[in-house]
Amino acid sequence: MRIRMKHLWVSLAAVTSSIAMAGAQATDWDMPTPYGDSNFHTVNIRQFAEDVKASTDGELNITVHSSGSLIKHPEIKNSVRRGLVPMGELIMSRLANEDPLFEVDSVPYLASNYDEAWKLWQASKDILAKRLEGQRLKLLFAVPWPPQGIYTKFPVETGEELQGVKMRAYNKSSEHLAELLGAIPTQVEVPDIPTAFGTGRVDAMITSPSTGANTRAWDYLTNFNHAQLWLPKNMVIVNARAFAKLPENVQAAVEEAAAEAEKRGWEASKEETDAKIAIMRENGIDIAEPSDALEKRLKAVGETMTAEWLERAGPDGQALLDAYRKQ
Repeated sequence: MRIRMKHLWVSLAAVTSSIAMAGAQATDWDMPTPYGDSNFHTVNIRQFAEDVKASTDGELNITVHSSGSLIKHPEIKNSVRRGLVPMGELIMSRLANEDPLFEVDSVPYLASNYDEAWKLWQASKDILAKRLEGQRLKLLFAVPWPPQGIYTKFPVETGEELQGVKMRAYNKSSEHLAELLGAIPTQVEVPDIPTAFGTGRVDAMITSPSTGANTRAWDYLTNFNHAQLWLPKNMVIVNARAFAKLPENVQAAVEEAAAEAEKRGWEASKEETDAKIAIMRENGIDIAEPSDALEKRLKAVGETMTAEWLERAGPDGQALLDAYRKQ
């Protein structure tokens, strides 16, 4: 009888252990992203998901849904906040309407190269993380796009050529920049860019070499001015409650993978700039640097937008800017 009871307890222990292991391995997260599979942000995030799966031995499996296939870009942040999905990626400046601090990386010429953009990120990430915490969101990492340039169907020498031109915008900064240049801003998501140009909805845009090459800009325009206006960042966020439910070892693995993804993503962005400009040139896009007249005009607009941003951002914005400039 004792032998049978011993076997029974061993069997029950084995079953309990199996159930616990199955439960640990059953955490599956869906992650929406706005961009296609070939985009370097998406490639980096897929690697992040693989790293998390490997380092947790399958306790957390993240399925990446690219190209806005699960949730469209404008709804990603609120979907994560409400817990409809546990995590997602979005461009940081999309939150400018609710808090101007999220617009800091899209102020023209405040940070227009990678060294400056990294320093700006170091000065801003803690306060932005706290802002997100107030909405039950956790900031995992952020990766910049290549510097933003001007795409047109004609050369841009002074900026006057943009008067009255319908220009694609993707955030508050690009919209206001278009207005200050006399253009007519129109919100268009990345997957819709070729159609927007093809139907005459827009005739110009401000975006990165990455987006230009990935959307085959040579099929619908002829010129790219490498103005290097700003380096906007995409950020990956997670629902704070969903994160808190993870075992501590899994939380640590996610944060470690996030740190690696941020480092890897910044390097990939640098490589992306030169590679995608070369692709556009090979396909017939006329690549130009800003003339003195255009640079002067754009920097004047940048000074105006910096002053306007500081007025909206208040003391926190000034403190952020002071911390950045001290670096």
